[in-house]
Amino acid sequence: QVQLVESGGGLVQAGGSLTLSCAASGSIASINAMGWYRQVPGNQRELVATFTSGGTTVYADSVKGRFTISRDNNKNTVYLQMNSLKPEDTAVYYCSAALTIYPHYCWGQGTQVTVSS
Repeated sequence: QVQLVESGGGLVQAGGSLTLSCAASGSIASINAMGWYRQVPGNQRELVATFTSGGTTVYADSVKGRFTISRDNNKNTVYLQMNSLKPEDTAVYYCSAALTIYPHYCWGQGTQVTVSS
């Protein structure tokens, strides 16, 4: 099994920055790709940014140029640097991992990001 633990959420003013971290543990070798999603109550969970299995990055249009996903393979950690934050970025942010073994996907517990105007 794989466990994902997020950290770094909080309250920030519009225009500010936050960095989220996601540390993976357990069956690290089964991880194919990792990324970040977010969810607002009443809405579907949406992709924010992710590494693909080939190592490239994919970003939602709404965060391109403001957010950067990165990783430290030695620490089994993925980061999401969020700059120029907007109130519409307010959501619970979830770390995700695509796995080569069952259950083929897992999520972290989520971390709240609140951007005040």
